[in-house]
Amino acid sequence: MTRYSLTLLLSAVLLSDAVGATLRGRPLQIAQEPGTTQQNATRGTAERVYQEGMQLYQQGTAESLRQAIGKLQEALKLWQQVDDKPGQALTLNNIGFIYSSLGEKQEALKYYNQALPILRAVGARGVEAITLNNIGAVYNSLGEKQEALKYYNQALPIRRAVGDRGVEATTLSNMALLEGDRGNLQQAQTHIQAAIKIIEDLRTKIDSQELRTSYFATVQGYYQFYIDLLMQLHKKDPSTGYDALALHISERSRARGLLELLTEANANIRKGVDPKLLAEEQNLQQQLDAKGKLRQELPNQAPTTVIQKLEKEIADLLNQYRELQTKIRTTSPKYAALKYPDPLKLAQIQQQLDSDTLLLQYSLGKERSYLWAVTPNSLDTYELPGREQIEKATNDFRQSLVVVTNPKGTVQAATQLSQIILAPVAKKLGKKRLVIVGDGTLQNIPFAALADLNPQPASLPAKKAEQNKLPSPSGGRRFNYQPLLINHEIVNLPSASTIAILRQETKGRKAAPKALAILADPVFTADSRVTGKPDKDFLTPELDLQRSALERSAKNLNRNGWGRLDYTRQEAEAILKLVSPKDSLQAFDFDANYNWVTNPQLSQYRIIHFATHGFADSTNPELSGIVLSLVDKQGKPQRGYLRLNDIFNLNLPADLVVLSACETGRGKEVQGEGLVGLTRGLMYAGSQRVVVSLWSVDDEGTKELMSEFYRQMWQQGKSPIAALRDAQLYLWQHKNWQAPRYWAAFTLQGEWRNNS
Repeated sequence: MTRYSLTLLLSAVLLSDAVGATLRGRPLQIAQEPGTTQQNATRGTAERVYQEGMQLYQQGTAESLRQAIGKLQEALKLWQQVDDKPGQALTLNNIGFIYSSLGEKQEALKYYNQALPILRAVGARGVEAITLNNIGAVYNSLGEKQEALKYYNQALPIRRAVGDRGVEATTLSNMALLEGDRGNLQQAQTHIQAAIKIIEDLRTKIDSQELRTSYFATVQGYYQFYIDLLMQLHKKDPSTGYDALALHISERSRARGLLELLTEANANIRKGVDPKLLAEEQNLQQQLDAKGKLRQELPNQAPTTVIQKLEKEIADLLNQYRELQTKIRTTSPKYAALKYPDPLKLAQIQQQLDSDTLLLQYSLGKERSYLWAVTPNSLDTYELPGREQIEKATNDFRQSLVVVTNPKGTVQAATQLSQIILAPVAKKLGKKRLVIVGDGTLQNIPFAALADLNPQPASLPAKKAEQNKLPSPSGGRRFNYQPLLINHEIVNLPSASTIAILRQETKGRKAAPKALAILADPVFTADSRVTGKPDKDFLTPELDLQRSALERSAKNLNRNGWGRLDYTRQEAEAILKLVSPKDSLQAFDFDANYNWVTNPQLSQYRIIHFATHGFADSTNPELSGIVLSLVDKQGKPQRGYLRLNDIFNLNLPADLVVLSACETGRGKEVQGEGLVGLTRGLMYAGSQRVVVSLWSVDDEGTKELMSEFYRQMWQQGKSPIAALRDAQLYLWQHKNWQAPRYWAAFTLQGEWRNNS
């Protein structure tokens, strides 16, 4: 018996656009009785031509799709020559699928209907159900809803009989979409509920966090459809609680991986793991670094085959690394006893809030977006424009913030975005603390700099009443608007459920005995502080790989290396004056290194402050990290790159970690998870709250902001979130720092309550 693998195309309307093309291609193992040498050769040729066609399909252009059809028709003739029925049927299905993708629906039906009798003749019931599903999708797109439903109803019992639950969920979601289009909202709800129940069950059966996250990203369309459906039902019947259920589904759709990571962190999942596995993990990381270095050093003119071979080796190593991480987790003695938390429902979310706090949770959809405004005793919901309009306004606003010389542009962009995402709820804001659960690009902006559309009298001392009439450093221009900052503390969360798990995991935890550990002004290159002559002979292979990885990250971020941050020393010295030397720990210059950060002594401090370069690499999240001293006093290279993986392995049960550095609050946006970056690593390491930045911050302005931040916390006794707001107000009121670019970058994520 010989086997070969073909890819079967499946019409799944609600699959994520970002990954739908990949997931629609389902590898299928075909068993075939051995034939003559000539027959086997023909089959081999057919499979090769077939795969060439599928590669053209993956390119996704109209031209490549036409070329793919040609290749598949060539393969079809070869399958027919050797009477290979499964090969014929799968090829016919895929030709039909591609014709459907090109909008040629009748041609698609012709090929699908040729595939069906062959599939029934050979008893390939699972593939038959997929083809029935695809025919239903064609009729649905043609507006023949009843005919589409007929084929979906034929496919569904077959999928259940053969136990392919993933495709069963796809068919159910297609039926839900069809019923929704017909106005049968209740029936649509029944189908999508059943589909999501399957998805949730399948998700829990994936041990790998990476694969679990990847799978969850592919099915975000199911959740978005369900949210929209529930909100449409809420319009028809506001008293049934559909809006509250929609909020719960929104919670189910986001940051599930983070909730599970935080649960594992509290269980200390890596404790008791075989040391050999941890050593193997380090070895694979070094191999990845070495291959990455080779890839970086390849000239642009290198042969394509050489580049592809090296990239395949990197991909294979990365898969091995991820598989090993899964093995480390699942072989932990504590893994089996873990019970992951369920996302919160409305009443549970309200229990996390106080009377001075308003939760604003967003969900961006293709046609319509939604906003839930939640207090301890109320829920209000609002329909907003579709994702595209919101994202354009968001990007315009973010771009305007970095241009100090155009205050009018900043005010206009801030007001425009506020009109879209805050106008409906403006009357309910008052002077409440705002907890923001953003979605999409809304996770990358400072709400503090948005325009207050319903300004209250400013919550400022009388002597500072002219706070929004002060000239900026750009020729006396003024930012004549009132940002949300004036009357609101603003907290960011990846999901409302995150705060519940943070509180649960830190409940009863004793506060660290000492106040502050601070790292500042590391030595990145052989500057004036180096007394010896740099010697490249001391650059060990491991340190060479570290340097190469940092160079790759700088390139990804369009940076020209890592220059000295002159004001970080002044920042740290000003902060240290506010605390007793016996209650603090400091590391400057060469001491601000990897060994200092990874020393267990840091777990003895309530606040940990990094005044250095940090970055979230959205291209390669695993390269995200914090840059420490890269050379010693003699100019010899030393380890100074604290990677995201290193951060996950730290023990930092801190009240607060501050990353006083550039773009540390950003990360790679993963559908269903939000931003994956340094914040997630620090929360896993044990911190209740993290202060990070959304863009490259001004060195001197940051020094001023951070000095005031600590003065407000320690001299005025304010909570971190209140202190951050007051520090930002301090800069807003200062003629040299009024532009939001200087103060709005820093955001607080996590706990907003004071620990005292």
